[in-house]
Amino acid sequence: MSDPFVRTVRGDVRPDALGPVNYHEHFFQVSPLLPGDELCDEDAGIQEARQLVASGFPAVVDATPLGLGRKPLGLRRVSAEAAVSIVATTGRHRDAHYSDQDWILELGAERMGELFTADLVEGMPIDDRALAPGAGTVARSDVRAGVLKAGIDYWTITAAEREAIAAVGIAHRATGAPVMVHTEYCTAVDLALDLLEAAGVPAERVVIAHADRTPDAGLHSAIAARGAYVGYDGAGRYKEWPDSVLLGALEALVAAGAGDRILLGADVARSSRYRAYGGVPGLEYLGRAFVPRLRERVGTPAVETITTVNAARWLTWSPTRARS
Repeated sequence: MSDPFVRTVRGDVRPDALGPVNYHEHFFQVSPLLPGDELCDEDAGIQEARQLVASGFPAVVDATPLGLGRKPLGLRRVSAEAAVSIVATTGRHRDAHYSDQDWILELGAERMGELFTADLVEGMPIDDRALAPGAGTVARSDVRAGVLKAGIDYWTITAAEREAIAAVGIAHRATGAPVMVHTEYCTAVDLALDLLEAAGVPAERVVIAHADRTPDAGLHSAIAARGAYVGYDGAGRYKEWPDSVLLGALEALVAAGAGDRILLGADVARSSRYRAYGGVPGLEYLGRAFVPRLRERVGTPAVETITTVNAARWLTWSPTRARS
């Protein structure tokens, strides 16, 4: 496309065509950290995606990166059947998710950068396991990723995670694709942003995922002041705190003038929390239960800015940098 675009699993679209975006979900995910909570059923994904759309979110980012059960062809079918725009993810999660895949932990920045860039501009592998040494020919789909992801641990960025951040920088410099950083309780954020900046990724292209696991509006204001987006994706996690805590922090952020640096998601992420797998609260919870309460706090224009304007701005690729 000659104009700015968002790369979805069914092709590139205009940013203004997305509507409200749930910036962080998972339709397919398998990790040793989540035994018994795998997301791998395509029909369940379609059913859940339809509920997501009905709740007011016609677009969503699937945040599952390399090696954790991605299904690019499955994502495209979910997108088509549920009439939802899906942006897929490449990149690498924090080390702990790969305890059963040493080969991923041993990849250097240059090799990872090549793999990430190929996912963005050529297409994701039909099965990521084909990338392992000795696995044979890699069959790539024509489904391209639209987001880069790096993961870091609690107040720690390991040597391998630093390599992944450097690899994200390589792929971002080649494409201009947006970047997501998984954090544990919003820790080590400044260091992560420093490393990304050194790798050529400006803060304004980055969202700090799970920032609301530490619902501190002052901390989030500082992140926004650096130019990064603050990702709120923990609605419905009552075990930690009620939604009122997150709503209060969001209200304070908007009042402080940082409403243009907030993204909203839910990160349901587990089969036991998917209605289509027999769990609760499901992907519909964010739009059905949380957003109406947020609208009461901050007003409709602020909600539109957060869910639609901010998300489109973050997801947009620069056509002068992207290779299509």
